[in-house]
Amino acid sequence: MTGSPVSAETESLPAAPAYGRRSIAEVLPSCAAALGGSGFENVLGLPPSPRVCVVMVDGLGRTLLSQRTAHTPFLREKLQTGQGNIPTTLDAAFPTTTAASLASFGTGLPPGQHGMVGYDVLAPHLGRVVNQLGGWDPDVDPRRWQPFPTVFERIAEAIPVATVSLPQFEGSAMTRAALGGGSFVGAETLHARTTAAAEALAATPRMLLYFYLNELDKAGHLSGCDSAAWEEALEEVDACIRRLDSQLPANTLIVVTGDHGMVDVPEHRRVDFGADAELVDGVRHTAGEPRMVHLHVEDPADEAGVQRLMETWRDHFGTQAWVMTKAQAVGRGLFGEVRPEVLERIGDVLIAVHGDLALYDGRRVRPTAFSMVGQHGSLTKAERQVPLLVFRATGRTQSKRRRRG
Repeated sequence: MTGSPVSAETESLPAAPAYGRRSIAEVLPSCAAALGGSGFENVLGLPPSPRVCVVMVDGLGRTLLSQRTAHTPFLREKLQTGQGNIPTTLDAAFPTTTAASLASFGTGLPPGQHGMVGYDVLAPHLGRVVNQLGGWDPDVDPRRWQPFPTVFERIAEAIPVATVSLPQFEGSAMTRAALGGGSFVGAETLHARTTAAAEALAATPRMLLYFYLNELDKAGHLSGCDSAAWEEALEEVDACIRRLDSQLPANTLIVVTGDHGMVDVPEHRRVDFGADAELVDGVRHTAGEPRMVHLHVEDPADEAGVQRLMETWRDHFGTQAWVMTKAQAVGRGLFGEVRPEVLERIGDVLIAVHGDLALYDGRRVRPTAFSMVGQHGSLTKAERQVPLLVFRATGRTQSKRRRRG
């Protein structure tokens, strides 16, 4: 489904993510093609390589990386070196949240296809809102909810695939839905993950390895991306990638990217919209996240009621949020091409924030949710643009190994 034509109400919206050309969904298919995998298109123009290590830094936005180069001497050097025609910036998926963007990364598909269209999403067959990350509903089968094979699964029969990540993500519902395939190596610390990645890649002459870091995103949510804690986490990310550069087999292609950016929201701007009867009048379910709210109305066929609801939200937040219908968002291409099953999961009215604002339904979320400083989910440049750095590992040469032996 492509939705209805875009109306004047959404003309101020930024362009949709560049699905199929320059988005997070093109990373793994391009890596698979660079490895010689059949049936994949190298849209990003990555150079051929027998080994590829893809580093996913959760929460690393392109804007934040550009602003904090003093804390990333290694990545700064790689950015300054340049990478020819390979883009240095990609679009995250929409919404700019881990569930949607990592699912696009893992499947090579836009959210309208894989169906993970938010942090919390309405499950129409259950009649309730379900979580797409750590709180996955036991009544939702990950492989039915997201039915497409992952890039890892598609390539694993021909080329070895490994994931190096935190142990708790092995076999998680999110992993099974969007990142399954190949072997899994769990390690708690960044040092241990670096060692595991180097050992896995050295054990075979050909491999696609996925290396996941969540420390930066965690620091941002807890303390904000303007905090000393976030800057320290960024420095650790830079040091980790420097270690990968020196420890991976020489000439391994290293691809560094992120799943979304982040903005800080001050405490007084974290608003409980569920406490305002006008804002939830006629709303059956609220879902999404604080910077990209889904509103599912009692009667979607009541067009006048939907318009009244939108006007109410515009009166409250219109100068700091884009308020649109499902049809407008789909017609704009924000989710890419949308399957009919997925269309039901998307809210009838969507609120994408562009001010320093976070919108919670306090009737549905725990009070601790309001303590989150760093936020993401909307279409702003800071949230949607992620970096793409591509370079060859300096690596451990055979002569170095002999001297150490």
